Amino acid sequence: MARQMDPDDLNTERIVTVFGGTGFLGRRIVKRLLERGFTVRAASRHPARVGPVFSSTARMPEAVEADILDAFSIGSAIAGSKAIVNAVSLYVEQGAQTFERVHVEAAADLAAASRAGEVDRFVQISGIGSDPQSDSNYIRARGRGEEAVASAFPGAVIVRPAVMTGPDDVFLTTIVRLIRLLPVYPLFGDGGTRLQPVYVEDVADAVSRLIDGRNHNGSSIFEFGGPRTYTYKELLREIARQLDTHIRLMPVPFAAWDALASVAELLPGAPITRNQVDLMRRDNVAAIGAPGLKELDIAPRDIEEVIRLIERRA
Repeated sequence: MARQMDPDDLNTERIVTVFGGTGFLGRRIVKRLLERGFTVRAASRHPARVGPVFSSTARMPEAVEADILDAFSIGSAIAGSKAIVNAVSLYVEQGAQTFERVHVEAAADLAAASRAGEVDRFVQISGIGSDPQSDSNYIRARGRGEEAVASAFPGAVIVRPAVMTGPDDVFLTTIVRLIRLLPVYPLFGDGGTRLQPVYVEDVADAVSRLIDGRNHNGSSIFEFGGPRTYTYKELLREIARQLDTHIRLMPVPFAAWDALASVAELLPGAPITRNQVDLMRRDNVAAIGAPGLKELDIAPRDIEEVIRLIERRA
């Protein structure tokens, strides 16, 4: 059950609060931090989800009700914390939940509150390709959010993963399912966009190491990619090879994808969004020379292992 935090009752030495702690990446960060011996608060608008999400873990995080859009609940959740992770993300705008509000304003508010609360470490989860000058509202907001956090919390660490994969993702799992179902697989454009998919567990491990003080070179930005770079077309063929099946590919113009995504966003669960289409227009590859998993002593796992997990789960 969620409760309000009383800072006078806390042993603050090893407390980490993870906003978005029940999400795809956030819950894995929470588990890694628990394994490292931290006391972890999973901050969420829906704290009742915390119990079921972490029911199989050896140690449970504390469920804290907090809305990153609400300054009061932010202050309560971070009270006494030594580190904060912002893993909140938004892919489809709804009402007051806009990209600007969530990725820029709320991220800056959380960073500022963390600095005022004398938090030692702040990690902002962003993404490769974030660009404050982008024409895409989503990509631009992620880039402006990075700038706002760095300004509000000097010394904050920005984490930019490539497209993340896992047995419960919406990227690789969808591709595996559709390759088995479709006689012809549609490409984004000509399929030439370069991708460097990274296993979500590797990203979570990396974030936990950053919180645990493993940033020996003091880098402020990390870019996490997998061990191999593919064009989208090459990735689909590699997945088909792993599945021991044949695939026929068909180029589809991005304009057609934009039209499809505009309609899909009206559906529950939005199977594809315009932001995903925008991301597929650009290479999603870690910058050469950028600190990444290697600097944190993590050997990234290839998609072959993730595909096996997806098949096992299916």
